Amino acid sequence: MQFIATRRLCLTVCSLCASSIWNTNDEEKEWSGPFCFIQAADPQLGLMKAWRMGDCDGGGDEWAEEVQLTKQAVEAINKLQPRPRFVVLCGDLIHAMPGCQFREDQEKDLKDVLRATDPDIPLVFVSGNHDLGNAPTPDTVEQYCRAWGDDYFSFWVGGVLYLVLNSQLFFDASGCPQLEEAHEAWMEKQLQKAAKSSARHVIIFQHIPLYLRTPDEEDDYFNLQRAKRENLIHRFCQAGVKAVFSGHYHRNAGGCHAGLDMVVSSAIGCQLGDDTHGVRVVVVTADKIIHRYHSLDQLREKGIDEDLKKLLS
Repeated sequence: MQFIATRRLCLTVCSLCASSIWNTNDEEKEWSGPFCFIQAADPQLGLMKAWRMGDCDGGGDEWAEEVQLTKQAVEAINKLQPRPRFVVLCGDLIHAMPGCQFREDQEKDLKDVLRATDPDIPLVFVSGNHDLGNAPTPDTVEQYCRAWGDDYFSFWVGGVLYLVLNSQLFFDASGCPQLEEAHEAWMEKQLQKAAKSSARHVIIFQHIPLYLRTPDEEDDYFNLQRAKRENLIHRFCQAGVKAVFSGHYHRNAGGCHAGLDMVVSSAIGCQLGDDTHGVRVVVVTADKIIHRYHSLDQLREKGIDEDLKKLLS
């Protein structure tokens, strides 16, 4: 299994990972034709039982169901043809919040499952609120970085520039204002570079969606506060960002505003709506970013939809 973390040159990657610093490879900055990647979210080991028991503030003392679902996802992804360029997990890797007694065991079991990922398919990890805490602190961010790699970074694949953001710093940075300031300065610099870059597309990965349906919707636990989201949408559009991919909602949702696609993908793990456990297949062509949610059963039995495959030929 390969792991991507570029801001600190992979010094914080977890021990199971073999580093792959794509954005130092100039070849990846050049467009070479259509390709696909997999976007997934919220394996969140421990939530399914906690949700059934009505104790979602706890860490969840059982997570065999989520382990099996993640295994199923890994097995299905490994069989895909054409091969995805990478898999991105958009946050809430585990359910146990920082300080919870189940956290280390959940992290260990998830890493054990992910080790089975084809080594030619790198993994990208995005931090979520359960990974950092609802109000992160320097300590909880450092714990995450030690376990999974950097909480924000950028990389290139296939002529496309990707920014991985720490959306918890957008939601509540009251416990770490200096980290918020550093993240903001880094992001602004990256957006300025993106606007002037030769990237065929610019794509953002974060855990919390900007919005669920429309940019003017009311503030909610599952979206960013309206003032923050409006600011980000404006800046993302100015920088030429084409799409923002997120999780957090445990349901499929999203919309499009001013040419910016907001994609909210349901979970590998616990479902809070009518969707099934699954992942999203994203096909990148010279002109478009096309995506479709696939259930794990569908992905395992049929692979990528035939119409998406045709775009890759």
